[in-house]
Amino acid sequence: VMEWRALDLGASPLSTPSDHTERLTEVVSQLLPVLLRTLDALDQVQRHTHPNRFAQLGETLEQFRPDMAAMAASFEKEQWPSELEGFQALLGQATREIHASLERCALAHTSRDPFIDWMRGMRGRSVAMEALYPLAAAFSPVSRFFLESSRRTDDALLGRIEAGMRAVAGADDAPVIGMMNANNSRKERGGFSLYVPEYYTPGEAWPLVVALHGGSGHGADFLWTWLREARSRGFILLSPTARDGTWSLMGEDIDAGPIHQMVEYVCEHWNVDRERVLLTGMSDGGTYTTLLGLAEGSPFTALAALCGVFHPMNQLNGNMARVPGRKVYLLHGALDWMFPAETALAAYDQLLAAGADVTYREVPDLSHTYPRDENDAILRWFDPSLAQ
Repeated sequence: VMEWRALDLGASPLSTPSDHTERLTEVVSQLLPVLLRTLDALDQVQRHTHPNRFAQLGETLEQFRPDMAAMAASFEKEQWPSELEGFQALLGQATREIHASLERCALAHTSRDPFIDWMRGMRGRSVAMEALYPLAAAFSPVSRFFLESSRRTDDALLGRIEAGMRAVAGADDAPVIGMMNANNSRKERGGFSLYVPEYYTPGEAWPLVVALHGGSGHGADFLWTWLREARSRGFILLSPTARDGTWSLMGEDIDAGPIHQMVEYVCEHWNVDRERVLLTGMSDGGTYTTLLGLAEGSPFTALAALCGVFHPMNQLNGNMARVPGRKVYLLHGALDWMFPAETALAAYDQLLAAGADVTYREVPDLSHTYPRDENDAILRWFDPSLAQ
């Protein structure tokens, strides 16, 4: 876990003179390092999720609970001036979500449905990150947190991000940048979340990554599995939400049309390189990646399916005729308890025999969870220009 030290807040919302400024500055300077350190820990624990390890992983997180509880209590008791209510709301939401995530994950192994409780606990991370992200514009350490760990000390990159935000501030004709949701609150289905790098300029064509969540997931949550890479390396990121509880893997396909429309919307409003459009997904999202990506009229130039299966409908709907030459990346965990790795190997054999340009990677210590540490390899495979 990266060592987040006490923060020099510098120019921030707390620079506004008030009777409470000194005390509030002290509270926030102590709270933010604890938040960021705990989020880093939750990320690492999530990577090793397995039902047989919930008790062990929960114990690992226990060391973060006392500091997080103390910081949450300290933050909640403070009185905030009206001009800082928006800042207070965002930081307060992030604090409560992270605190609740620790508690849910620590106790998941004792519940009636450990897997569901664990996933609910982990989902709190993305809600917390969504609340924290707007604070990146005010606090350099928060901005650094939303970069890949290897780029957090990259002052030149941070400078590009800050310069991009300054360039659009107050400019009527400036492109829309940053993180946004379109009909995609967590109570809605069928919308999308989108991230456009703060240093986006329309004078060049940008790669697009379309990332599909797993079953019962949500695009507003899955966006964060790719945001650090998008922000660090420079590509547009689109994270749709299935119209139903998962993607159209049975019956009528109600998701293909909306996803195509989302891609077209992004291409119309930002300068997308249509020769560099990656479709990727996890679990049911991985299964739907090949089903949608091989369909007629697919706008995707590369497909990366993680921890999913090769849908049998591909053999019946004409998709196999579009396989030759298609660039496909299959990634699976050797410890996957939901879809055994043999299913991915079978998909690899089918795609290879049909003429796909297919890569298969099996990760020895991965179960059925998202491996953010594999994003680098996927991006290098997809577009060498996105290599670090």
